[in-house]
Amino acid sequence: MRIDAYTHFIPAGILAAMDRLGAGQQGIGKRMRGIPCICDLDARLKMLDAFPDYAQIIAYSSPPMEDVVGPEKTEEFCRIINDGLFDIVSRHRDRFPGFVAQVSLANVEGAVREARRAIKDLDACGVQIYTNVQGKPIDLPEFEPFWDAVEQLDKPVWIHPARRADFPDYQTENKSLYEIWWTFGWSYETAAMMARLVFSKVLDRHPRLKPIVHHFGGIVPMLEGRIGPGWDLIGTRTSDADYASLKASLMKRPLDYFRESFYPDTAVFSSKIGTQAGLAFYPKENILFATDCPFDPEKGPGFIRDTQAILDSLDLPKETLDLIYFGNIQRITGKTLVK
Repeated sequence: MRIDAYTHFIPAGILAAMDRLGAGQQGIGKRMRGIPCICDLDARLKMLDAFPDYAQIIAYSSPPMEDVVGPEKTEEFCRIINDGLFDIVSRHRDRFPGFVAQVSLANVEGAVREARRAIKDLDACGVQIYTNVQGKPIDLPEFEPFWDAVEQLDKPVWIHPARRADFPDYQTENKSLYEIWWTFGWSYETAAMMARLVFSKVLDRHPRLKPIVHHFGGIVPMLEGRIGPGWDLIGTRTSDADYASLKASLMKRPLDYFRESFYPDTAVFSSKIGTQAGLAFYPKENILFATDCPFDPEKGPGFIRDTQAILDSLDLPKETLDLIYFGNIQRITGKTLVK
């Protein structure tokens, strides 16, 4: 059995709510509306009929609710998402054995309330946030109550990359051209977020956190040398901050946090090279099978088929495949997802 740990679906209720605001088809929302399987449940179920012994954990995708409504409304809109996902799981548990609750850190108190409600009352597998909150890094002190709460709830935090075209690649420009913000930006954004959780000591203060990072942690596996031997010398390049003392105060070597403290998924857009790099970098006990369905040129089935084929072609031991395909996600969520 294969449990796809990171797939996306947008319930009808939140689509209607965004459309009432005129916010449903702007920016990345345009991409969402071009993919029937992300919002048409019948189309999604029909697509899944081609994949026996396979089921999906579903999560909302984009845009973040803090980009849609003000902080006073994000809790309400996240509740709409979560109630919609819960309804789908309740009716189609054979295909969707669990869902990830959406929260918004634009309203920290609301995020904590909704995380508790969704996990305790709706049996969510965990919660999803983004790599930044309208440009704010998620390691700021104002977000500490959220990290406290999810550690106490003992569920994973799915962290989705978020960067828009209005985040320029060069200081002399006011936007990112050619969708660089997505192609390279999301991978950098994920790695930068991981670094912030390490060096701000969020992970030291909350050792039981289980952060799930999309796309094998972006650029992280390729940069093992810089993260390892390179960051072992942190502070030698900096004259206005005492990073050497910061490094000495960490509980682990920087490289070890990246390898051991995050749970990466295999959603790398059908890249065999990317898959091999991720498998080589992270311990098998941390890797989660995921496809990012339905974001592929075929609008759904391509990444499911290709990701499974790549993993099955690598002559991995059955024990390793069992961990990746279902064992690890069951362990960190504490749920029996495989019948």
